[in-house]
Amino acid sequence: MSKRIKLGEDEYEVDNLSDQARKTLGSLEFTTSQIKELTNLQVLLRRAKNSYVDSLKQEMLSKKAGLLFGD
Repeated sequence: MSKRIKLGEDEYEVDNLSDQARKTLGSLEFTTSQIKELTNLQVLLRRAKNSYVDSLKQEMLSKKAGLLFGD
């Protein structure tokens, strides 16, 4: 069974695509994987940023209160 792709409502067999269409498909697959990777990185960086903000808030509260909170 050959690989099939779906574009909109239509399905195509990859084996029946022209060389240029296969190259374009490869570029599309690469771009899609890069978007997923960058989206995952964005989530990771957002979590790190939130952690830094929380740490900074905790540090500022500790200094203002004269007490050491947390670690």
